[in-house]
Amino acid sequence: MGRVAVRFAHDGQLAWVMLNAPKANILDGEMIRDLTRAFRDLAGLQELKLIGLHGAGPHFSFGASVEEHRPEPCRQMIPEFGELFRALLDAQIPTAAAVRGQCLGGGMELAGFCTWIFAEPTAKFGQPEIQLGVFPPVAALIFPWRIGQARSDDLCLTGRTIDAQEALRAGFVNEVTEDPEAAVEAHFVRHLLPKSATALRLAQRASRWTFDRAFREGWAALERLYLDDLMDTADAKEGIAAFLERRPPHWINA
Repeated sequence: MGRVAVRFAHDGQLAWVMLNAPKANILDGEMIRDLTRAFRDLAGLQELKLIGLHGAGPHFSFGASVEEHRPEPCRQMIPEFGELFRALLDAQIPTAAAVRGQCLGGGMELAGFCTWIFAEPTAKFGQPEIQLGVFPPVAALIFPWRIGQARSDDLCLTGRTIDAQEALRAGFVNEVTEDPEAAVEAHFVRHLLPKSATALRLAQRASRWTFDRAFREGWAALERLYLDDLMDTADAKEGIAAFLERRPPHWINA
């Protein structure tokens, strides 16, 4: 499946979805579309009880493609990014992210969408978009639900990076472990494997009712804010251009 690899374990009851473009595992348009197709396909497997996400190589993901944040490509990328998360919501299957190395930007948003996150001790998390003159739309919608408004504001407005232990204290990460993939498997065997796949999907839907509604109702507004307001600013254009040209940005605050 191109930049995404899927494998099954435990007689098809656990599906591992790998971001397969090391070392950065950039969420470019191709990978976003491949992930969306994978989640749509997995949703039809009645016996599936957990989707595990991880990255090939040393890092989970450096995030979305900065080149595709330029004004014109962005008009295709942002709607497709939203469709990726709608596919996860529509599947209504519990998810777990096994995070190693860098988990930044859209990668952190993808991990943050999961039911559980298991991180190795050297993992780093961050939403650096503000440093490029833009903001993370998915994080803005779901991080208040996951870690509270104050912590969400801090990550989205400062763009700072936090380590695995701080992410654990914030409630973003569920467990810090030397082998996050093994921890996902152990969690699955102990807590999910003995249960009904149908019951798990309905419980996931019920437990995330408010989360689901917040994303579905809020995404259209934030998509418009991003595409119509943010990408019309000089500073957004400058921030993206400066990053691609490897120079400091020159903000004009407009």
